[in-house]
Amino acid sequence: MNATVSIFTEIPETLHESLKSYLELHPDWDQNRVLTAALSLFLLQNGDSDRRAARVYLETLFQNC
Repeated sequence: MNATVSIFTEIPETLHESLKSYLELHPDWDQNRVLTAALSLFLLQNGDSDRRAARVYLETLFQNC
């Protein structure tokens, strides 16, 4: 089982509004799933290609398939 860590952060209001709109149209996603996918994809594209980030990204994308 994967351990989780809570993160509190501030984001621009316009980004929050976009996130809310997305979640209204995609009820199978929640805020945590979106942020996990976004962060893991960012790390894959800009980090050192850690396989753990790739695994988290893929698990997040396909968790409800």
